[in-house]
Amino acid sequence: MSWIDQDPRKLLQRCFIIGLVGILLCIIPLANTVWTIFDPQKLNFLNGFGLLAQLIALSIAVYVLRMRKIAEGPKDKAKSMVIVLGVALVFFMLR
Repeated sequence: MSWIDQDPRKLLQRCFIIGLVGILLCIIPLANTVWTIFDPQKLNFLNGFGLLAQLIALSIAVYVLRMRKIAEGPKDKAKSMVIVLGVALVFFMLR
């Protein structure tokens, strides 16, 4: 059984965790530019991994949104997850 063929609630939980990790990976270099703890050039690669994690989480949320015959609860959570991840993705791309 593929991991994508699971319960929508479990997929949304994974989406939340992956999205949170992606947002945290993008915040670390942003906070480093303010406090300059490490060399900023050495932490720029974390932005790429953070954006990748956010894109993966966004694709999982859209997949759950496109599933057929699911309850309204997971569908509403997927809608809010798409909005939050989309805004975070745009913010960190424009930074």
